[in-house]
Amino acid sequence: MSAFADRHAHRRSQELAERAALMRAVPTESEVRLWGAIRAGRLGTRFRQQVVVGEHIVDFLAPAARLVVEVDGTCHEGREVADARRDRVLRRLGYRVLGLPAELVMRELGVAVSRIVEALAEG
Repeated sequence: MSAFADRHAHRRSQELAERAALMRAVPTESEVRLWGAIRAGRLGTRFRQQVVVGEHIVDFLAPAARLVVEVDGTCHEGREVADARRDRVLRRLGYRVLGLPAELVMRELGVAVSRIVEALAEG
């Protein structure tokens, strides 16, 4: 890798890390609800929130289970192609991706958590 490319990659990595930190500081309401249910090993594995994986920031990551959980709210509307591309990249990196509609998290948190538990069991 050239020095220019190396500097660009480093700068991009820093930008993603800063953006992830901001997203952790100002989560959506659905992310707050889900985080309350899955944090601190409550499902038998540790999750992290707003984590940089490759060139993407994922909502929740269970590193040991290699499971990514994405809460798809209104900010994902019209981004189906980009989201599908992100999911393919994550799968190539060895992660499984579970998408949960934000509305499900808000209205039926228990169902959303059950889907995560099922995905963890499939791992």
